[in-house]
Amino acid sequence: MGRLFVINLEGKVYSCKHCKTHLALFEDIVSKSFHCRHGKAYLFSKVVNVSVGEKEDRMMMTGMHTVADIFCVGCGSIVGWKYETAHEKSQKYKEGKSVLERYKISGPDGSNYWSHETHVGGSDADDV
Repeated sequence: MGRLFVINLEGKVYSCKHCKTHLALFEDIVSKSFHCRHGKAYLFSKVVNVSVGEKEDRMMMTGMHTVADIFCVGCGSIVGWKYETAHEKSQKYKEGKSVLERYKISGPDGSNYWSHETHVGGSDADDV
């Protein structure tokens, strides 16, 4: 299959909770007001070390979107999804951006998010 090329990020890094592969930087967070099946999720302007799955239309709280699941290249775990197309004009800002589920990643301080934690503030922007 060949050698795996992995980008190592510097700074406040979010990584895969299973294999510690770097996925995104704190400074690339666009919004912390997203939700998924397991609780909180963050919208990032840029993620690395992921592979993109098949595109599919999903009805979310904010309307219909064409999205693709994203997977950690280190271990293959699903870590979130990428917005390919937003069908509502007000949601176009999401196109090309990715959502990482907090349940699936470790924070910059090594912290993990567990689904029993409560969400304070923000709004339910999306749900899958």
